[in-house]
Amino acid sequence: MTYAELAGMARGKMGPCKACPTCDGRGCRSTIPGPGAKGSGDVAIRNHDAWQGYRLDMDTLHPSFDPSCATKVLGFDLSLPVMVGPVGDVRRHYGDLMDDLSYNDCVLKAAADGGTVAFTGDGLNADVMRNATSLISQLDGRGIPTIKPWSLDVVSEKLELVHEAHPVAVAMDIDAAGLPFLKGQEPPAGPKSVHELASIIDDCDEPFIVKGIMTPTAAEKAVDAGADAIVVSNHGGRVLDGVPSTAEMLPSIVDAVADDVTIFVDGGIRSGIDVFRALALGADACLIARPFVVATYGAGEEGVRSYLSQLEGELLDTMLMCGTADIAEICEDKLFW
Repeated sequence: MTYAELAGMARGKMGPCKACPTCDGRGCRSTIPGPGAKGSGDVAIRNHDAWQGYRLDMDTLHPSFDPSCATKVLGFDLSLPVMVGPVGDVRRHYGDLMDDLSYNDCVLKAAADGGTVAFTGDGLNADVMRNATSLISQLDGRGIPTIKPWSLDVVSEKLELVHEAHPVAVAMDIDAAGLPFLKGQEPPAGPKSVHELASIIDDCDEPFIVKGIMTPTAAEKAVDAGADAIVVSNHGGRVLDGVPSTAEMLPSIVDAVADDVTIFVDGGIRSGIDVFRALALGADACLIARPFVVATYGAGEEGVRSYLSQLEGELLDTMLMCGTADIAEICEDKLFW
């Protein structure tokens, strides 16, 4: 099944999400609650469109080979450089068919079956983290729990669950401090200083991923705090209007910290060609979130596996047509811009 077919199957089962054939932020503009971006809603659109500004340098004058898109990040293997990004409050934003627990169950199992990993979301309901870490433990650690920037005592409680699961990594989406539906709630969430972040990372034996980095300076702060990886992310435009796209910011962040930290990127990446573009700009792997929700509502675990298969096929085709036999050969020279 293609993504367009999965979206067709999901349409009518979701709301406010319209399960658009192309998830580019236009159909859900300014829709919160819902999957849209904050304010004017143009950040999600900008995320998607910015990748299209990078064209590919096609080159088929090369020896015959079967390309491989397998890679390793933070010590664990991926069949392709794509991971399922974290999604929270699924029922509120996407419809009554699923909740956070059933969604995490679906994407964790399907991603592991597909040779990659899923990040799990976090929320006001403590059962979400408890259930996610239990599932990850059952999958021999094949998953990445994401903790929101709660107060330090709440973070510490959630980390106890994380450590028991022995995940391949743990993440914090620090930019979630700007989510409108977390403001004034219990437990409280908010920005973290470098010192506070460092104290959290010090409590972790697992590789620690800081998600929500959008400037070279912030990337350097994450490195100073001890992060093992960062995700260049503006939370799909859901936390602040008027910011640049992740594609626009990725090159300068790579220039600043590529030697010090593993770099992931999300935001508007929808195809294997987009994944190629992101890797050519210096990312080590990508996260994709909203389309996997649509795929899940459309066909459950099979939908997730189908979309992963589509992304892998598109990426392998792009690699062959651009003369790159493996992930290590994808570089800026393969782009025209």
